[in-house]
Amino acid sequence: MTGEGRGRVSAWAELLRLSALFTVPGDVLAGAATAPGRTGPHTLWAVASSLCLYEAGMALNDWADRAEDAAERPHRPLPSGRVRPSAALTAACALTAAGLALAARAGRPALTVAAPLAATVWAYDLGLKRTPAGPAAMATARALDLLLGAATVCGGVRPALPSAALLGTHTLAVTTVSRHETRGGSPLTALTALAATGALARGLGRGSGGTRIPVRARQSRTFGYEPARPLRAALALAYAATAGRPYLHAALNPSPQLTQKAVGGGIRATIPLQAALSARAGAPVSALITAALAPLAARLARKVSVT
Repeated sequence: MTGEGRGRVSAWAELLRLSALFTVPGDVLAGAATAPGRTGPHTLWAVASSLCLYEAGMALNDWADRAEDAAERPHRPLPSGRVRPSAALTAACALTAAGLALAARAGRPALTVAAPLAATVWAYDLGLKRTPAGPAAMATARALDLLLGAATVCGGVRPALPSAALLGTHTLAVTTVSRHETRGGSPLTALTALAATGALARGLGRGSGGTRIPVRARQSRTFGYEPARPLRAALALAYAATAGRPYLHAALNPSPQLTQKAVGGGIRATIPLQAALSARAGAPVSALITAALAPLAARLARKVSVT
């Protein structure tokens, strides 16, 4: 590949935040873990749909923020001229269409969840992001992404609502911290996010979640009706450590640099949180698969920022 070609690939990788893409499959897997029944090809289609919709949001986000980025982050792909705004918007539309098509392939219940998920992504990027409703909209999108997994297994979302609420709470905290990351945050905001992380970690380590499902129908058949408690506790601890330390630093010194690190830590912490939710629901295989994405995300994050 020529230098120009490598530069184009690098620009698109930065635009789409490929290192953050590893935080996506765990949403669907955690949702599927809560539902009565077996995961199958429909769940894989839902994972593919989720990945497309997430990347659509990334491309649309930079297209919508191109004027702001020109002033505050001129190195980003659009203001630097490495990616044309029309190309980013086209990519967002194409990825949204692909995501909805893949959701339809996963089944009508999945499409019923994916459609409002796509609408929430577009509404957030095109307007809600700059309003007080922005963090709640982002939390809703993550929660819907988890519910997408449950819909592919049992056709409904009720069993996944508790897990969706926990994931949404985490996303709400991260998004609230991120609102002023380029100018510096607020100690109170970072402390609130730290407190939320501690509460979530404590609940994940001690609680049990999901519907009790016959052993023959679950990944957790080796463990009977109880999730693997040591695994769940270890994942809850990993979640708390990944998000908590940068939140604490940002609370002590809410500079732009430390606030951005706190946002990055919160995003990376999504993976152990998803894995803990799967373990909490009694699906250790899904938990381990999700947890295995963390080192891959960390390696790629050294080359492509998650924020």
